[in-house]
Amino acid sequence: MALSAEESSRLAGLLTSHGDQVTQRWTEIVTNSLRGRLSQAELRRQVQELYRSLVAVSEQGALDLETEPAAELRAVLAELSHNRARQGFSATETAVSVFALKEVLLDLLDAERSGTALRDFVAFSALVDQMGLFTFESFVRTRESLIADQAEQLLELSTPVVKLWEGVVAVPLVGTLDSARAQVVMERLLQTLVDTGSPYAIIDITGVPAVDTQVAQHILKTVVAARLMGADCIISGIRPQIAQTIVALGIEFGDIATKASLADALRHVLRLTGVEASRRATRREI
Repeated sequence: MALSAEESSRLAGLLTSHGDQVTQRWTEIVTNSLRGRLSQAELRRQVQELYRSLVAVSEQGALDLETEPAAELRAVLAELSHNRARQGFSATETAVSVFALKEVLLDLLDAERSGTALRDFVAFSALVDQMGLFTFESFVRTRESLIADQAEQLLELSTPVVKLWEGVVAVPLVGTLDSARAQVVMERLLQTLVDTGSPYAIIDITGVPAVDTQVAQHILKTVVAARLMGADCIISGIRPQIAQTIVALGIEFGDIATKASLADALRHVLRLTGVEASRRATRREI
């Protein structure tokens, strides 16, 4: 709902003629709602920015938050939402900072006792509601973006690729291996193989609670991708229950080396690297 040019003019006049009173009362209400989680100076700065933007757009005539003249006001509201989301405030606490303006306007209109006070309050309330909804939506978008970023960071942290020694890297997997995580595992392993030039990689699934057809396919694709990069993979952590499940599902790992524990996989790689080292030494002697 947009304010008419006449209503916008009256709003601008009301706000400018009681500027200090508006910002002070508005700040007090917001301060009480946030219970001291932000400093008085910071809250006052935010309120003053909102106040100045609202006055500026009101003085331009017919006021609608969706129009181009209200771009600065939308930007201030979006910045408020973004900061509050990053500071850990709730959507309600953020929206209340805008809705508090209703109480301020009601006090001013009640004190003036003009013939248009009731009609103006209804119109002004509709505008404040529009501002509050915009703030809420901006807050939700920012919070969703933060959650997505945190989920991606957790996903990367949950799939570390560790260089054990020269020529050998390991990927200790813990938890469920879904498609998204399997893709991250593959990408990080391949990149590490490129960076280190390692010919061997150990994929340890000791921490994977269950292996089904989908998980097995993810592991096999990772092994095939690593082979295309010139690296051999050893799968460790094949517990008895997992071995039985793999047999029951008819999954075949073919010529892929599998070991019951990470220690067995390490001993296997040591033998392989030891054989290669001895061959290189023999060639040098010859």
